[in-house]
Order: sequence, then C-alpha cells, then structure tokens
Amino acid sequence: MKRILITGGAGFVGVNLVAHLSALGGYRISVLDDESLGERRYLEPFGARFMHGDIRDRKALDTALDGQEVVVHLAADTRVIDSIENPRRNFDVNVVGSYCLLEACRAHGVHRVVAASTGGAILGEVPAPVHEEMVACPLAPYGASKLAMEGYLSAFSAAYGMKCCALRFSNIYGPGSFHKGSVVAHFFKQILTAKELVVYGDGSQARDFLFVEDLVEGIRQAMGSDATGVFQLGSGRPTTINELLEIVRAVTNRPELPVRYAGFRAGEIHVTWCDIAKARSAFDFSPRTSLPDGMARTWEWFHTYYGKAAS
Repeated sequence: MKRILITGGAGFVGVNLVAHLSALGGYRISVLDDESLGERRYLEPFGARFMHGDIRDRKALDTALDGQEVVVHLAADTRVIDSIENPRRNFDVNVVGSYCLLEACRAHGVHRVVAASTGGAILGEVPAPVHEEMVACPLAPYGASKLAMEGYLSAFSAAYGMKCCALRFSNIYGPGSFHKGSVVAHFFKQILTAKELVVYGDGSQARDFLFVEDLVEGIRQAMGSDATGVFQLGSGRPTTINELLEIVRAVTNRPELPVRYAGFRAGEIHVTWCDIAKARSAFDFSPRTSLPDGMARTWEWFHTYYGKAAS
C-alpha cells in the first residue's frame, strides 16, 4: 500500500482524487485540511484518514507527514479576484504555506511531491496555446504566488534530491464543485436559484476546460512517475464563454437562458488554453471526456445536490 498525504484534500479536487484512488485500491490515504472551504464529511465514504490543520503549522505537518511516501499538495488560496483584494493572505497561504510543507517533507524524508499550480494566471497574456517554456508574467498576486511555489519546488528538487513537480491546472469543472467560484459552477448555481447569468466581457474570452475525473487521473499518473518540473494539464483546446453558454443551455434544457454582459475585470486573461504534449510524453496524460459530456454529468450532480440541500 502506497502511503499518500493530500493537503487540501477536503476540497473539490481533493475529494475527487480521494474517491479515484480509493476506487483503484493500493493507496493508504491521509488528508490534511483546515476546512476553510472543504468539509471532512465529503471524505467519509472513502475511509481516508482526516486531520484538521493548516499547512503553515509545523506540528500539524509533522503529524500528517509521519510515514508518508508521497504528498499531493492541493491546499491553496485559489481565487484571482480575492488575491487582488487581499494579496498578503494569498502570499501567506500559497508561498509561505508551500515552503513550510517542503521543509517538513525534507525533514521527514518524503521525496515525492506533486503540487497544484495554474497556467494562465502565471503566464499572463501570451499567444495560445500556452506551454511550459514560456516566460512567466503574472497579472495578479495569485499567479505570482504559484510561480513562487514552482520556484521552491524546483529548488528543493535540485538542492535536496527531492522529486517535485508542479501541475498547471486549467479550468477544472465537475461533480462536487458547488462551493467553487469558477465559471461553470457559478453558472449552474445561478440557474438553480433562478438568477440571471452575468458574463464579464463580451463572451469572446476563451479558457481550457478539463473535467475533474480526467484531472485526477493525470495527478495519479504524475504521482507514479519520476517527472520533475512543470506540466500543463488541460483539455488541450479552447472554448469561448459564449460557446460554453450554448452547452449550458443544451444540458440544462433552457434555450432562452437570460445572460447579461458587463465590463471586463482587471487581472483576468482574455484567451488561454494549453499544449499538453509534455505531460502526455512524461506520464501518458490523455484526457478523454468531451466538454458536452462532462457538462451534462456536472449539471446532473448540481441538480441533485441542490435538491438535497433545499430539502
């Protein structure tokens, strides 16, 4: 049984990763989470060991890391707009917290660390598709904090013989994302509460949407490899917000869905999607879920979850 610690494992991606690994078998899973967004109850069906704690707390890290072989680092302050409003908190959680985790991993002899990073927020406005060789130019503190984390992962690999890699997630959507502020989750929550949809900009902005089940399989593949450095994880194709809206209308069976367009928001990138060739070569990353299929499965989950929450 491979022993694995997942920081931030009670969140959207973490719960899906725990479910995925539990279904496969062969893993003894521990989760460290401060429950600022996720809740431990979502992990109960999978038998993971849960510890409430902060990645900046060395005592919590020492307890969580004891006997572990692999760490998947998902704990983070992830919202771009929030990072602009409160950059110090974003730095403290993402940079200081990641450094504390790496120092504790080094002390406990944990050499394999796979960490969640981000693509567009690190690179800024650059010609798409984005790839790992592009020069970083963050447009918001969130991107800057993840770039700093990537630097420490590289430094700990080179200086201390650890095998660390950063996975630059694209826009992740799927079941379990009710608390997320991402565009898919936001649209579905607005529909369920009979509120209008608001698009900031003209809808021509494009993103790379990756279904969460494809993401967690990519994380598992990265965990089992010796790959170090930075890797883009996405679908490998762009979708505009207007195209996404057409899929939303189709999967929700609401052809006349009202949409209001507002001004663009500072710090947000207009077009970003990624080249996934490096991840495909390094650990056979190959997403399989089409956007219409993934959106239909996500809407079904949201509709069921909202019904249960309302009752």
